[in-house]
Amino acid sequence: MKQLVVVLFLPAVLGWNAARAEFLRLESSADAMGSAYSLVLYGEDRARLEGASEDALDEARRLDRLLSNYRPESEWSKMNREAADHPVKVSAELFQLLSDCVEYSRESEGAFDISVGPLMKVWGFYKGTGHLPHRAEVLGALGKVGYRNILLDAAAKTVRFSKPGVELDPGGIGKGYAVDRMVDVLRKDGVNIALVSASGSSIYAMGAPPGEAGWKIRIRDPRDENKTVQEVTLKNESMSTSGSYEKFFWAEGRIYSHIMDPRTGYPSRGMLSASVITPLTLDSEAWTKPYFINGREWAAHHLQKGFRVFLCPDTAEAGTGQSCAWLQ
Repeated sequence: MKQLVVVLFLPAVLGWNAARAEFLRLESSADAMGSAYSLVLYGEDRARLEGASEDALDEARRLDRLLSNYRPESEWSKMNREAADHPVKVSAELFQLLSDCVEYSRESEGAFDISVGPLMKVWGFYKGTGHLPHRAEVLGALGKVGYRNILLDAAAKTVRFSKPGVELDPGGIGKGYAVDRMVDVLRKDGVNIALVSASGSSIYAMGAPPGEAGWKIRIRDPRDENKTVQEVTLKNESMSTSGSYEKFFWAEGRIYSHIMDPRTGYPSRGMLSASVITPLTLDSEAWTKPYFINGREWAAHHLQKGFRVFLCPDTAEAGTGQSCAWLQ
């Protein structure tokens, strides 16, 4: 469902030439790929803002038809059904995204892995809130997981799986990719000031609202959604957050979250949330998982150039007194 709100906004900031322009603020949203995509745009031309907003949300809907593993007719679903039987030719766009995902897996030592589909199903996180599986079920699913099972032919633009049962899950990358593509659409439509958000967990801040240095974004306290542990100001950069509070269940006296370590077959422990700030949302969303899963020490040795990382450890799990802090 799409929502559209247009608000007249006249900055009352010292030094602003009010006679020069009256800024409009437009808000809109739509659902795609199991997420809510929202836009906040500023500009002087109402028709341009409305047109750009619709174009950006149409892009999210297009990517839903391309990448959704909930849609049986999507290119992603077709690949999952057929790639274990024979090489599947895919679009150049999908092939590039898969290539990027495999590279993220290599660089993160397997902590990021889109082949976690079988694990997400056995743990009940696919279209569900999760449940505790038997160990044998986990081991069976783990045997089908591993990015090295994804065989890409760059010349033919084909994808093949090395064994039956391999299933790719776009959940760890799709929102970030969609946000970046929506930002591209807004730029082409002449929008210079915008905030694009996918479920509030992957965002891109374009330019700065009138009278501001950038977009002020809160990082929530992973233990209390009403509290803020850090506020950041973003301008022409993205931030993604992965948190154990997003989707989880209680079993046998402890919490199991949806953030899966694809190397063990079990939900990751030791971290409550990881926020990553980068120039591209594709990077920020992908890298939240390795930093969350591998922990602070690994993250400190694998901090990518130009990245800012804010980690909130689970002090009870880690047995330390460390609190939420920026990675140095």
